[in-house]
Amino acid sequence: MSIGNSPEDERPFEDVSEETRPSIGRALQQARIAAGLTVDDISAATRVRIAIVHAIEADDFAPCGGDVYARGHIRTLARAVQLDPEPLIAQYDAERGGRPAPTPAAPLFEAERIRPERRGPNWTAAMVAAIVVVIGFVGFTMVKGGDGGGREQVAGGAAPTTGTSAPPRAGTTKKPADPKPDPTDSAIAAAPRDKVTVQVSAPDGRSWISAKDHSGRLLFDGLLEQGDSRTFQDNSRIDLVLGDAGAIQLYVNGKRIQDDFRPGSVERLTYTKGDPEVG
Repeated sequence: MSIGNSPEDERPFEDVSEETRPSIGRALQQARIAAGLTVDDISAATRVRIAIVHAIEADDFAPCGGDVYARGHIRTLARAVQLDPEPLIAQYDAERGGRPAPTPAAPLFEAERIRPERRGPNWTAAMVAAIVVVIGFVGFTMVKGGDGGGREQVAGGAAPTTGTSAPPRAGTTKKPADPKPDPTDSAIAAAPRDKVTVQVSAPDGRSWISAKDHSGRLLFDGLLEQGDSRTFQDNSRIDLVLGDAGAIQLYVNGKRIQDDFRPGSVERLTYTKGDPEVG
Protein backbone atom coordinates (compact mmCIF):
# COMPACT_ATOMS: atom_id res chain seq x y z
CA MET A 1 0.00 0.00 0.00
CA SER A 2 1.46 3.35 -1.03
CA ILE A 3 1.40 6.34 1.23
CA GLY A 4 0.32 9.61 -0.36
CA ASN A 5 -2.67 11.32 -1.86
CA SER A 6 -5.58 9.19 -2.91
CA PRO A 7 -6.87 9.41 -6.51
CA GLU A 8 -9.74 11.50 -5.23
CA ASP A 9 -7.26 14.05 -3.86
CA GLU A 10 -5.53 14.30 -7.24
CA ARG A 11 -8.70 15.28 -9.10
CA PRO A 12 -8.60 18.82 -10.56
CA PHE A 13 -10.37 21.50 -8.58
CA GLU A 14 -13.80 22.58 -9.80
CA ASP A 15 -13.60 25.67 -12.00
CA VAL A 16 -15.23 28.50 -10.07
CA SER A 17 -13.58 31.33 -12.02
CA GLU A 18 -15.49 34.30 -13.39
CA GLU A 19 -15.51 32.67 -16.83
CA THR A 20 -18.39 30.47 -15.65
CA ARG A 21 -20.46 33.58 -14.92
CA PRO A 22 -22.92 34.45 -17.71
CA SER A 23 -22.27 37.56 -19.77
CA ILE A 24 -24.21 40.75 -19.11
CA GLY A 25 -26.39 40.33 -22.17
CA ARG A 26 -27.00 36.64 -21.39
CA ALA A 27 -27.97 37.43 -17.77
CA LEU A 28 -30.47 40.08 -18.90
CA GLN A 29 -31.91 37.78 -21.56
CA GLN A 30 -32.34 34.88 -19.13
CA ALA A 31 -34.03 37.13 -16.56
CA ARG A 32 -36.37 38.53 -19.23
CA ILE A 33 -37.36 35.05 -20.42
CA ALA A 34 -37.85 33.88 -16.83
CA ALA A 35 -40.16 36.85 -16.26
CA GLY A 36 -42.21 35.89 -19.33
CA LEU A 37 -41.48 39.14 -21.15
CA THR A 38 -40.69 39.76 -24.80
CA VAL A 39 -38.24 42.30 -26.19
CA ASP A 40 -41.23 44.41 -27.27
CA ASP A 41 -42.54 44.33 -23.68
CA ILE A 42 -39.16 45.50 -22.31
CA SER A 43 -38.87 48.25 -24.95
CA ALA A 44 -42.37 49.57 -24.18
CA ALA A 45 -41.73 49.54 -20.43
CA THR A 46 -38.28 51.15 -20.49
CA ARG A 47 -38.52 53.35 -23.63
CA VAL A 48 -35.24 51.72 -24.79
CA ARG A 49 -35.38 51.02 -28.52
CA ILE A 50 -35.90 47.42 -29.63
CA ALA A 51 -32.67 47.41 -31.66
CA ILE A 52 -30.66 48.48 -28.60
CA VAL A 53 -32.30 45.80 -26.41
CA HIS A 54 -31.37 43.12 -28.96
CA ALA A 55 -27.82 44.47 -29.19
CA ILE A 56 -27.29 44.52 -25.41
CA GLU A 57 -28.60 40.96 -25.03
CA ALA A 58 -26.02 39.99 -27.69
CA ASP A 59 -23.31 41.83 -25.62
CA ASP A 60 -22.95 44.47 -28.31
CA PHE A 61 -22.85 47.86 -26.58
CA ALA A 62 -21.71 49.94 -29.57
CA PRO A 63 -25.29 51.10 -30.49
CA CYS A 64 -25.58 52.63 -26.99
CA GLY A 65 -23.32 55.50 -28.04
CA GLY A 66 -20.72 55.28 -25.25
CA ASP A 67 -20.02 53.85 -21.79
CA VAL A 68 -22.24 56.38 -19.99
CA TYR A 69 -25.28 55.43 -22.09
CA ALA A 70 -24.43 51.71 -21.94
CA ARG A 71 -24.40 51.79 -18.11
CA GLY A 72 -27.70 53.65 -18.09
CA HIS A 73 -29.34 51.11 -20.43
CA ILE A 74 -27.96 48.15 -18.43
CA ARG A 75 -29.34 49.65 -15.21
CA THR A 76 -32.74 50.32 -16.81
CA LEU A 77 -33.10 46.85 -18.36
CA ALA A 78 -31.95 45.12 -15.15
CA ARG A 79 -34.59 46.88 -13.07
CA ALA A 80 -37.26 46.00 -15.64
CA VAL A 81 -36.53 42.26 -15.23
CA GLN A 82 -36.10 42.44 -11.43
CA LEU A 83 -32.29 42.12 -11.41
CA ASP A 84 -29.85 44.01 -9.18
CA PRO A 85 -28.09 46.32 -11.67
CA GLU A 86 -24.96 46.99 -9.59
CA PRO A 87 -23.22 43.60 -10.18
CA LEU A 88 -23.87 43.96 -13.91
CA ILE A 89 -22.45 47.51 -13.91
CA ALA A 90 -19.39 46.27 -12.00
CA GLN A 91 -18.97 43.43 -14.50
CA TYR A 92 -19.24 45.91 -17.39
CA ASP A 93 -16.54 48.14 -15.87
CA ALA A 94 -14.27 45.17 -15.08
CA GLU A 95 -14.46 43.87 -18.64
CA ARG A 96 -13.32 47.29 -19.87
CA GLY A 97 -10.41 47.78 -17.51
CA GLY A 98 -12.34 49.48 -14.70
CA ARG A 99 -14.42 52.59 -14.61
CA PRO A 100 -12.38 55.56 -15.88
CA ALA A 101 -11.65 58.39 -13.48
CA PRO A 102 -13.68 61.53 -14.14
CA THR A 103 -11.93 64.09 -16.32
CA PRO A 104 -11.17 67.35 -14.46
CA ALA A 105 -13.33 70.17 -15.75
CA ALA A 106 -10.57 72.78 -15.82
CA PRO A 107 -8.44 71.28 -18.66
CA LEU A 108 -11.50 71.09 -20.90
CA PHE A 109 -12.03 74.83 -20.87
CA GLU A 110 -8.54 76.19 -20.13
CA ALA A 111 -6.91 77.61 -23.22
CA GLU A 112 -3.76 75.80 -24.25
CA ARG A 113 -0.66 77.72 -23.29
CA ILE A 114 1.77 77.78 -26.18
CA ARG A 115 5.34 78.65 -25.33
CA PRO A 116 6.53 81.31 -27.77
CA GLU A 117 9.38 80.30 -29.98
CA ARG A 118 12.60 82.12 -29.12
CA ARG A 119 13.79 84.18 -32.04
CA GLY A 120 16.63 86.59 -32.70
CA PRO A 121 16.17 90.39 -32.74
CA ASN A 122 14.12 91.75 -35.64
CA TRP A 123 16.40 94.47 -37.02
CA THR A 124 13.98 95.45 -39.78
CA ALA A 125 11.23 96.28 -37.28
CA ALA A 126 13.72 98.22 -35.14
CA MET A 127 14.82 100.34 -38.11
CA VAL A 128 11.22 101.10 -39.11
CA ALA A 129 10.41 102.13 -35.53
CA ALA A 130 13.44 104.44 -35.40
CA ILE A 131 12.45 106.13 -38.69
CA VAL A 132 8.91 106.69 -37.44
CA VAL A 133 10.22 108.29 -34.23
CA VAL A 134 12.52 110.66 -36.19
CA ILE A 135 9.74 111.70 -38.58
CA GLY A 136 7.38 112.29 -35.69
CA PHE A 137 9.91 114.42 -33.83
CA VAL A 138 10.65 116.56 -36.92
CA GLY A 139 6.94 117.08 -37.57
CA PHE A 140 6.28 118.04 -33.97
CA THR A 141 9.17 120.57 -34.03
CA MET A 142 7.89 122.20 -37.22
CA VAL A 143 4.34 122.52 -35.88
CA LYS A 144 5.56 123.97 -32.59
CA GLY A 145 7.81 126.51 -34.39
CA GLY A 146 4.87 127.65 -36.55
CA ASP A 147 2.86 128.52 -33.44
CA GLY A 148 5.37 131.33 -32.62
CA GLY A 149 5.19 130.64 -28.90
CA GLY A 150 2.22 132.98 -28.62
CA ARG A 151 0.01 130.52 -26.77
CA GLU A 152 0.63 129.07 -23.37
CA GLN A 153 0.41 125.31 -23.03
CA VAL A 154 -1.88 123.93 -20.39
CA ALA A 155 -0.81 120.94 -18.27
CA GLY A 156 -2.49 117.72 -19.21
CA GLY A 157 -3.25 118.86 -22.78
CA ALA A 158 -6.58 120.49 -21.82
CA ALA A 159 -7.40 123.84 -23.43
CA PRO A 160 -8.22 126.67 -20.99
CA THR A 161 -11.87 127.56 -20.75
CA THR A 162 -13.40 130.94 -20.07
CA GLY A 163 -16.82 131.63 -18.70
CA THR A 164 -19.42 128.97 -18.05
CA SER A 165 -20.10 126.08 -20.32
CA ALA A 166 -23.15 126.28 -22.53
CA PRO A 167 -26.18 124.39 -21.21
CA PRO A 168 -27.19 121.30 -23.16
CA ARG A 169 -29.75 121.86 -25.86
CA ALA A 170 -33.29 120.82 -25.18
CA GLY A 171 -34.09 117.26 -26.20
CA THR A 172 -30.44 116.09 -26.10
CA THR A 173 -30.47 114.64 -22.58
CA LYS A 174 -29.87 110.88 -22.75
CA LYS A 175 -32.33 108.74 -20.93
CA PRO A 176 -31.05 105.74 -18.96
CA ALA A 177 -31.43 102.54 -20.94
CA ASP A 178 -34.33 100.37 -19.92
CA PRO A 179 -33.20 97.20 -18.14
CA LYS A 180 -33.24 94.20 -20.43
CA PRO A 181 -35.85 91.61 -19.57
CA ASP A 182 -34.66 88.33 -18.15
CA PRO A 183 -34.47 85.65 -20.90
CA THR A 184 -36.63 83.39 -18.79
CA ASP A 185 -39.33 86.07 -18.54
CA SER A 186 -39.25 86.54 -22.32
CA ALA A 187 -39.60 82.81 -22.83
CA ILE A 188 -42.57 82.73 -20.44
CA ALA A 189 -44.25 85.53 -22.36
CA ALA A 190 -43.64 83.76 -25.67
CA ALA A 191 -44.97 80.36 -24.57
CA PRO A 192 -48.66 79.92 -25.55
CA ARG A 193 -50.92 79.29 -22.58
CA ASP A 194 -53.15 76.79 -24.40
CA LYS A 195 -50.26 74.38 -25.16
CA VAL A 196 -47.37 72.69 -23.39
CA THR A 197 -43.96 73.80 -24.69
CA VAL A 198 -40.75 71.96 -23.72
CA GLN A 199 -37.30 73.13 -24.76
CA VAL A 200 -34.41 70.64 -24.35
CA SER A 201 -30.81 71.82 -24.73
CA ALA A 202 -27.38 70.30 -24.08
CA PRO A 203 -25.05 73.18 -23.07
CA ASP A 204 -22.38 71.10 -21.28
CA GLY A 205 -22.39 67.72 -23.06
CA ARG A 206 -24.44 65.44 -25.24
CA SER A 207 -27.30 63.08 -24.51
CA TRP A 208 -29.67 60.73 -26.25
CA ILE A 209 -33.27 61.94 -25.89
CA SER A 210 -36.73 60.76 -26.91
CA ALA A 211 -39.91 62.89 -27.03
CA LYS A 212 -43.55 61.87 -27.61
CA ASP A 213 -46.83 63.79 -27.68
CA HIS A 214 -50.02 62.93 -25.75
CA SER A 215 -51.03 60.29 -28.35
CA GLY A 216 -47.69 58.49 -28.13
CA ARG A 217 -46.49 59.78 -31.50
CA LEU A 218 -42.70 59.97 -31.60
CA LEU A 219 -41.54 63.58 -32.05
CA PHE A 220 -37.79 62.93 -31.78
CA ASP A 221 -35.49 60.02 -31.01
CA GLY A 222 -31.76 60.60 -31.33
CA LEU A 223 -28.57 62.13 -30.00
CA LEU A 224 -28.51 65.78 -28.93
CA GLU A 225 -24.97 67.06 -29.46
CA GLN A 226 -23.35 69.65 -27.18
CA GLY A 227 -24.76 73.09 -27.94
CA ASP A 228 -27.86 71.70 -29.71
CA SER A 229 -31.42 72.53 -28.68
CA ARG A 230 -34.84 71.05 -29.49
CA THR A 231 -38.32 72.45 -28.79
CA PHE A 232 -41.45 70.28 -28.59
CA GLN A 233 -45.06 71.43 -28.37
CA ASP A 234 -48.39 69.65 -27.87
CA ASN A 235 -51.95 70.52 -26.89
CA SER A 236 -51.83 68.65 -23.57
CA ARG A 237 -48.70 66.56 -22.76
CA ILE A 238 -45.05 65.92 -23.67
CA ASP A 239 -43.30 62.70 -22.55
CA LEU A 240 -39.47 62.79 -22.37
CA VAL A 241 -36.73 60.20 -21.88
CA LEU A 242 -33.24 61.59 -21.19
CA GLY A 243 -30.29 59.22 -21.65
CA ASP A 244 -27.89 61.48 -19.70
CA ALA A 245 -30.08 63.83 -17.69
CA GLY A 246 -27.07 65.55 -16.10
CA ALA A 247 -26.12 67.09 -19.46
CA ILE A 248 -29.61 68.46 -20.19
CA GLN A 249 -31.17 71.86 -19.43
CA LEU A 250 -34.98 72.08 -19.56
CA TYR A 251 -37.41 74.95 -20.06
CA VAL A 252 -41.08 74.00 -19.61
CA ASN A 253 -43.74 76.52 -20.65
CA GLY A 254 -41.00 79.17 -20.65
CA LYS A 255 -39.69 78.43 -17.15
CA ARG A 256 -36.40 76.70 -16.38
CA ILE A 257 -36.58 73.40 -14.51
CA GLN A 258 -34.12 73.47 -11.59
CA ASP A 259 -33.93 69.70 -10.91
CA ASP A 260 -30.39 68.47 -10.19
CA PHE A 261 -30.09 65.41 -12.41
CA ARG A 262 -27.05 63.20 -11.87
CA PRO A 263 -24.62 62.76 -14.80
CA GLY A 264 -25.31 59.51 -16.62
CA SER A 265 -28.77 59.02 -15.06
CA VAL A 266 -31.72 58.05 -17.25
CA GLU A 267 -34.84 60.14 -16.50
CA ARG A 268 -38.44 59.72 -17.72
CA LEU A 269 -40.44 62.95 -17.44
CA THR A 270 -43.95 64.10 -18.32
CA TYR A 271 -45.03 67.75 -18.57
CA THR A 272 -48.48 69.31 -19.13
CA LYS A 273 -49.88 72.80 -19.67
CA GLY A 274 -49.88 73.51 -15.94
CA ASP A 275 -46.21 72.70 -15.40
CA PRO A 276 -44.09 73.82 -13.71
CA GLU A 277 -46.07 74.89 -10.65
CA VAL A 278 -45.86 78.56 -9.70
CA GLY A 279 -43.11 79.18 -7.17
